[in-house]
Amino acid sequence: MEEMLREYLPILVFLAVAVGLGVVLILAAVVLAVRRPDPEKVSAYECGFNAFDDARMKFDVRFYLVAILFIIFDLEIAFLFPWAVAFGEISMAAFWSMMIFLGVLTAGFAYEWKKGALEWE
Repeated sequence: MEEMLREYLPILVFLAVAVGLGVVLILAAVVLAVRRPDPEKVSAYECGFNAFDDARMKFDVRFYLVAILFIIFDLEIAFLFPWAVAFGEISMAAFWSMMIFLGVLTAGFAYEWKKGALEWE
């Protein structure tokens, strides 16, 4: 039991340092921050422009398609890195399963491209 606790000690030290550093930085920002708000600084804006519509307006479906594309390629990278690191030790089944996975993602990307989901007017 004592040996297991010794193995977790670096993790606990890391967490303590991370939490301590976070608290110190937040307190430093609260104490040292300059507080001189002017009307321009506290005004609401959207991408550099004044807000011109209701916050509950409907977005174009292309925003969601781009978000889904981002998630797809983010997951692809999350699966591809461990696969690439262990590439020397993987079997042919693992190689071809990743090729099928990449093929399905490529087909989905080609479909969205063909449908015009990435074109803005």
